[in-house]
Amino acid sequence: MATIELSPDYGFVVAVAIVSCILVFFFGSKVTSYRKIAQVPLPFLYADARECEEDHKKLIFNCYQRIHQNTLEGFTMYMIMLLLAGLEYPVASASLGGVWCLGRCFYYYGYSSGHPNSRLLGAFGHIGEFGLLGIAGKLAYDLIASRP
Repeated sequence: MATIELSPDYGFVVAVAIVSCILVFFFGSKVTSYRKIAQVPLPFLYADARECEEDHKKLIFNCYQRIHQNTLEGFTMYMIMLLLAGLEYPVASASLGGVWCLGRCFYYYGYSSGHPNSRLLGAFGHIGEFGLLGIAGKLAYDLIASRP
């Protein structure tokens, strides 16, 4: 049976994973609260274009919804890469996870302004994603290369 020894630095990875989950929860809570304000009934995910032109609150709701959905679209991959890469490179992985979290915050700030192109403020968060992917790839290579 294989065993994995975790460095105490892996705690940083766990902390970033927790912060990441809190961000996702926060984004979802904004959707829920603004759904009531904009009066977009369930089960509709978005208000349509005509509704948004007539009511700015509906546009803002759509922005909140898109922030949350976009975050969820890549969240599973991000978390897998964070947790795997952190096994061998915990400080680098936690740092890249922090970049992802910060990028998500800027993405949220820009998009929730009601000007969707302002979401690009958070584009630097992709550095975290691609960095984690690279580190996880390096871990895979190292494990395969160390086979007897």
